Amino acid sequence: MRKSVITMTTAGLALALAACGGQSGDAASPSAAASGSSAPAAKTLDGVKIEVAAKWTGAEQANFEQVLKAFEAKTGAKVTYASTGEDTGAYLGPRIQGGNPPDIAILPQPGLMQQYAKESALKELSPEVQKQLDDNYTPYWKELGSADGKVYGVLMKAAHKSLVWYRDQAFQDAGAQPPTNWDEFVKTAQTIADSGTPPFALCGASGWTLTDLFENVYLSSAGPENYTKLSKHEIPWTDPSVTTALEKIAQLVGKKEFLLGDSSGALQTDFPTCVTQVYGQDKAAMVIEADFVGTTAEESDAKVGEEAKYFPFPKAGDTEPVVLGGDIAVVMKESKGAMALMEFLASKEGGEVWAKLPGYLSPNRNVSPDNYPSELTKKLAQTIVSAGESVRYDMSDLAPSAFGGTDGKGEWKLLQDFVRDPSKIKDVQEKLEAEAKKAWK
Repeated sequence: MRKSVITMTTAGLALALAACGGQSGDAASPSAAASGSSAPAAKTLDGVKIEVAAKWTGAEQANFEQVLKAFEAKTGAKVTYASTGEDTGAYLGPRIQGGNPPDIAILPQPGLMQQYAKESALKELSPEVQKQLDDNYTPYWKELGSADGKVYGVLMKAAHKSLVWYRDQAFQDAGAQPPTNWDEFVKTAQTIADSGTPPFALCGASGWTLTDLFENVYLSSAGPENYTKLSKHEIPWTDPSVTTALEKIAQLVGKKEFLLGDSSGALQTDFPTCVTQVYGQDKAAMVIEADFVGTTAEESDAKVGEEAKYFPFPKAGDTEPVVLGGDIAVVMKESKGAMALMEFLASKEGGEVWAKLPGYLSPNRNVSPDNYPSELTKKLAQTIVSAGESVRYDMSDLAPSAFGGTDGKGEWKLLQDFVRDPSKIKDVQEKLEAEAKKAWK
């Protein structure tokens, strides 16, 4: 299962990322903050119909529809929601070919946006929408939504992937404390192992979890600029910076007592089974994965904030790693209504509407963490804001699918091979580079 399709419905745990912004100077802007006296007037869109297609269902859909209702109340427009199902591309393909795409589509990964941009299936965002991005996002996020120099996308929904979840009782039994850096992390793992509990339940059968682990270590140890270069294959996977990251990961996966079931067992354990091994079965102390671990933990009767706790992914270098996954909104029909809704979704006002609902998280520097309804989302929102220009998008989701998103192939398989034998760092790097060359040719 791709990490981009895992969803959460537990209050305060399903994280949605809207591109939210400050005030626009355009007097016709729909993005005025309701409480701001200098806010521009709303557009009148009475009788305008807008269709939005996304994969969200259940509580995620219900919360998003509340945001759409706020836009309807503000503008007079009528917005309908269409669920694409998990295979967004399969839903949109026939509609695009038939000349009847939705006004706005929310895509599960940037690669799909790039594909549709090449097919001329997207509309460039209006100056008003782009102003919201300029006012409220770092340049990285605008670049992420761009193709061939044109801006098409606004990041809408995210998972915070820079977390380590732990079972509080296991830490108490070992006399361990949450670490703050990589060296402490390794020492904490040893302390827990010495107490008789395997420190980690590794979800190695789900290859994407290993890419998440690598991305956090690499962002921290190599820095944001190298991260961006590697994500575009502008530096090779044989680069010394990759070596450093793999050497650090080997400190965890290279010790038999650190992994529940040793490497063999770890590579046979999928997500979310690894989470139940920590919380439902009490077999291990930690699981390295995103915010959505909280859902499975609660399903295992481990209350988040009590038995199920987390700490930020420890620094393995100079950068505090904050890696996000997410969905990108694009316009497929050029219309006044579509651009107005995109501007609203990319505004401070739109972000605040969503932030007050369970399950929302934004990197917007103008949406205060005080808006969030739970302590978890408040803290996670603050980490994103505090990280500033160092925040990065999930690297494997930026890669061609053959390299970064296919079970049993490319990065997924080769990182599994690395867990199986972490002594062969150079060999794995050479194979990663060979696969990357084929994928980016």
